[in-house]
Amino acid sequence: MGALLLASAGKHFRDPGFYRDVVPGYLCRQDPAPDPNAGDTSQGSPTPGMPTEASPIQSSPPLSSTGAGAAAQHPWALLSREEWIAVSGLLELAAAVGILLPPTRKLTATAITAMFTAFLAGHVDALVRAYGPQGTPRRRKIHAVRLPLQAPLILWAWSLRTRALPARKPGGQG
Repeated sequence: MGALLLASAGKHFRDPGFYRDVVPGYLCRQDPAPDPNAGDTSQGSPTPGMPTEASPIQSSPPLSSTGAGAAAQHPWALLSREEWIAVSGLLELAAAVGILLPPTRKLTATAITAMFTAFLAGHVDALVRAYGPQGTPRRRKIHAVRLPLQAPLILWAWSLRTRALPARKPGGQG
């Protein structure tokens, strides 16, 4: 389990796109689009197509999946999708270390069980969206496989709550 969690944590940072679909939209904060002119210190004539101070382009806030503006975000939308992916990667890294240390193994196994159970919501949401209007056959296959894999992971994590075997005494005794 420690190796699996370590590999998964690394993948969160090497290939965050792999986890994008599994973060439910209702958890994702909708940040306003960055101002294309922010930090622009170039001087001279304006670039064709770029707004000038006399004619700014008004941008509307990004729309959520429900069509509402950023002001209508879900109360749980605390982080951006990328931040959720990074946080879950850090949680998996901490879990990989914790499960390998005998004093923290039982507590960590309980936390991993809860984490995998919480991840079920994202997998269900991803599968539902894969069968929606924006879904593709490839995404349907991926999420149809990913969701049922959570059950053995949850059971495996729960089974690790048993105390680690006592260390053997030097000389083979024990």
